[in-house]
Amino acid sequence: MPVTSTMQLAVSEAFARRDSAGHALAEDSLRIARACREMADRFHRGGKLIVFGSGGGGTDAAHIAVEFMHPVIMGKKALPALALSNDAATVSGVSAREGPAESFAHQLRRWADPADMALGISRDGDCPGVLRGLQEAGALGLFTLALVGGDGGAVVRERAAEHILIAASDDPAVVKEIHITVYHVLWELVHVFHDRPGLLGGKETG
Repeated sequence: MPVTSTMQLAVSEAFARRDSAGHALAEDSLRIARACREMADRFHRGGKLIVFGSGGGGTDAAHIAVEFMHPVIMGKKALPALALSNDAATVSGVSAREGPAESFAHQLRRWADPADMALGISRDGDCPGVLRGLQEAGALGLFTLALVGGDGGAVVRERAAEHILIAASDDPAVVKEIHITVYHVLWELVHVFHDRPGLLGGKETG
């Protein structure tokens, strides 16, 4: 079956949707680098990364946690991380008693230390559990980072995190793909700063 011009156009448009969202986020490279530098500093101070999200965001949270805890690249240091969405019994138990919006905030109050980091993931920024988790983390003094899509939703409107990275697309598949790329970049840059502590002050020493 020959490839028609309509099919070619569809493929071209599919790549264009991804390119525009990716390039928009790449323009925030300095902000991303600063966030990674702060994360590396907190790991050096004994902090851990606490990640959470619902649905597809929950699978991303698990992916991020295991990459920090068990790096697939030989020689990279394992850094402490956990995904709150992994514990189905706790999430469902808290949701039944306190409501779904408290599923992550409740756990953060029990798990978090001041040096820790909270990373919330939401496809559109409107997940109540992620919003409340980020707000609680901020109140506890944690570093807060959100990965969201669309226009950032309630997370942006309520300034629920110190660092908010937006995959500017209404296509859930594109948002998911951009988020995967972003958290791989985060992992990579955190290790760059962690392995070269002289960069933490803004310039390398020694």
